[in-house]
Amino acid sequence: MTNQTKGSAGAATSTNQPLPVKVAYCLYARKSTESEEQQVLSIDSQIKEMIKIAERDGLEIAEIRKESHSAKAVGQREVFNGLVLDIRSGKFTGILTWAPDRLSRNAGDLGALVDLMDQKLLLEIRTFSQKFTNNPSEKFMLMILCSTAKLENDNKSENVKRGLRTRVEQGLWPGIAPTGYLNEKRKDRKCQVIVDPVRAPIIRQMFEKVANEQWSGRRLYVWLKNDIKFKTVNGKFLSLGNIFIILQKTFYYGTFEFPEGSGKWYTGAHAPLITKELYDRAREQLKRSEVKNDKEFAFTKLITCGLCGSGITASEKWKYQKNGNTHRYVYYGCTKKRDVNCQCGYIKEEEIIEQIVAMLDTLDMNELGVKQKFKDEITRYNKFRRVALGKSREQNAEPEIFDAKSYAIYILTEGTITEKRELLSNLKSRLMLKDRVISLMPQETS
Repeated sequence: MTNQTKGSAGAATSTNQPLPVKVAYCLYARKSTESEEQQVLSIDSQIKEMIKIAERDGLEIAEIRKESHSAKAVGQREVFNGLVLDIRSGKFTGILTWAPDRLSRNAGDLGALVDLMDQKLLLEIRTFSQKFTNNPSEKFMLMILCSTAKLENDNKSENVKRGLRTRVEQGLWPGIAPTGYLNEKRKDRKCQVIVDPVRAPIIRQMFEKVANEQWSGRRLYVWLKNDIKFKTVNGKFLSLGNIFIILQKTFYYGTFEFPEGSGKWYTGAHAPLITKELYDRAREQLKRSEVKNDKEFAFTKLITCGLCGSGITASEKWKYQKNGNTHRYVYYGCTKKRDVNCQCGYIKEEEIIEQIVAMLDTLDMNELGVKQKFKDEITRYNKFRRVALGKSREQNAEPEIFDAKSYAIYILTEGTITEKRELLSNLKSRLMLKDRVISLMPQETS
């Protein structure tokens, strides 16, 4: 967050030699990311100390700017970037700040400051105990001090990475414990996790219900939220996405990858909640469900539930008769993504087609964009007659008249899944299913 305040320090007798050119300073204060420095050098205390220096030395503070953003990355500080632009425009010719590392902890921003000095746009940088002008030795010292700050950052990063590697090699989990475990509070057992006696049995049941009873993720979601009111340590219900993340986490049978996606696997020192065999069976069941749900139907992703706003999905049912006949039925219903208790119900695909056909009179046929498709079909048909059947179109035959409604009915009743989807995807208004009735969703008005 940034804050800009105008003001000037009172005049006082300067103990330093006055500059040849009057310098307009911008007092720049940045909050440190290190906890110890945050306690000692907060933004307000930095400003207070630097104002005292300005009053002592008779420095003109044209503006005070505050920033709470890390100086590690180049070009990420909005206030600092604005300060550089204002120096280029001549608004400021000096910077007053607590220490060099408040200005830069990376080579890019440091280079921008030195470049401003070389162009004689930045006449002076004044800190609590030092000043830097367009002098080779002073610029060199500025670069050394800022580079030292960058070195400290780099060393801290490497130390953190080394510490994490050491912990994971010992089987310790370097983060917040997954649901079903708790982080050990004792400082002498850092990064250790213990089994959550309340939630661990539920996590185990989740894997068992998927592996042994072929439960789906959505059924687990309803069971966890509605039936047993399961909540995390933070008092929140698990989302459907969280459930699938849990079912894919190898940590529960004793191994984990760190960092995720690195291909580096470790054996955990924690107590497993399930066996690898149970985990594998649950994963295999989820894969079978994914393949089953991946099948494409004519009207999926084209219809919205009119009750809760979720999408409409489809499933197929097969009926086998004693005489050997087989009948396939496709039913459409709400995914219940937004409301697990949605009462939308189910409707047969044949009923959807009948209702859409009945709606064709109310639709603008040009909106369906089927005219070119119709022409392509006629061309393909004539080519088939000429090449495959050796027949050509009669010279005196009347030209085919395009009837959008008849062609749309033909596609809906006799076309392939792809053709049906192409037809309805040209609708400007989305279809809506409510109380087993298909209609067009009302257009939003701006």
